[in-house]
Amino acid sequence: MPCTSSKVAPRPSSNARPLHRHSLLLLLFLRSLRAQLASTSSSSSARRKKIMAVTPRGRPGTSLGQRRPMLLLFLFCCLLAFFPCRASAAFHSFVGTYGVNYGQIADNLPKPPEVVRLLQMAKIKNVRIFDSNHDILDAFRNSGLNLAIAIPNGLVKDISANPAKAMDWVNENVQPYYPSTRIVAIIVGNEILGGADSGLAEALIGAVVNVHDALRALRLSRTIEVNTPHSEAVFGSSYPPSNGTFRPDLMVYLKPLLDFFSQTGAPFYVNAYPFLAYMSDPAHIDVKYALMEPNAGILDPKTNLHYDNMFEAQLDATYSALEVAGYPDMEVRVSETGWASEGDASETAATLENARTYNFNLRKRLFLRKGTPYRPKRVVKAFIFALFNEDLKTGPGSERHFGLFKPDGSVSLDIGFKGLRSSSSSLLTEHRARGWILRYSAALLPCTFVFLALAA
Repeated sequence: MPCTSSKVAPRPSSNARPLHRHSLLLLLFLRSLRAQLASTSSSSSARRKKIMAVTPRGRPGTSLGQRRPMLLLFLFCCLLAFFPCRASAAFHSFVGTYGVNYGQIADNLPKPPEVVRLLQMAKIKNVRIFDSNHDILDAFRNSGLNLAIAIPNGLVKDISANPAKAMDWVNENVQPYYPSTRIVAIIVGNEILGGADSGLAEALIGAVVNVHDALRALRLSRTIEVNTPHSEAVFGSSYPPSNGTFRPDLMVYLKPLLDFFSQTGAPFYVNAYPFLAYMSDPAHIDVKYALMEPNAGILDPKTNLHYDNMFEAQLDATYSALEVAGYPDMEVRVSETGWASEGDASETAATLENARTYNFNLRKRLFLRKGTPYRPKRVVKAFIFALFNEDLKTGPGSERHFGLFKPDGSVSLDIGFKGLRSSSSSLLTEHRARGWILRYSAALLPCTFVFLALAA
């Protein structure tokens, strides 16, 4: 088992903000403007003592020297408009509460630039992919979207055994793109613990530490989070929520991971699927409880807390498990959740209406920016699974029908994304036409007012 000890640089305060390049330009400009105004004021005062020039309209004359500060202001606004500075490198790993998983196991998906435009129109700012596809990394440059990239399970053992492999991976998949591509997290593996490969479970902590050390060597560990998501298989019990515990046989792997995340300030990622839980026991679970529809809910006898949906119960079971393990302050974040819109004949709950209902209610619940019954002050954040239906996925039919959108970019589940149309071609064409205006209007408007003031 690889060594798990590693000194971890403390995470900066969330209130810390590096000085933006725009701020530096503005500071230099204001100093120049102040000096110019002082110079103009003194020279104008001397001239006014000698002569009062009056325009035909009865207004005091304005010389080019007096107008120079205003001209400088106009030119500065134009500079910001047409040469936008690169965004700050200090990003939050999750903006707001809503994100999406962008899977690519399909042969009919839009090109990455089209996907970026679709995400921007849907106002989805947090995106997670399951690899480090360079076409996607290129397409996300200067998009304003947060991107979590991943190291597949097949690379975890090599990266764990050899720190140089971790550095090579970061140099190949992060350095050429960051920070113009907002890489905010590196996800190491997926649902490794609780699986059949004990060797992979042993290698996980070593891979996580080596990737973090590679980022630290490049001075990126403060802005790029390293993490790994877990399935429900890591729990020994989860009902009622207050009875949540991790499997004792997995604590040998979980303990060093939790220690590491506690040092770096990273959250605990869990894949929470009420859909799968309901499918496993439909006779004893109310489908409305799973779908977040009005229902009687459950009462936790230990905490006396009431739960009206399974999603929150799953999160609080995770918080309880972390508390029992000794990590009561660790945040829980949902790396995957969703509901299939179609499936095999035996998957009777996988219907378009159920998928729309769950995703609509979940989106509405996330936008409330609230916590859970057990952690009311911890705002829930979640990546939805998935962006598209993926026609090449194996397994049950439901695996191929979790998408919010169809491969052509049109809506698969109507859950209230504003601005989306039934035809993706018209949507994307309109977005291209408006893109330039939307990007620069905020800077062009004040420039226009300054110009009109000068011309008056």
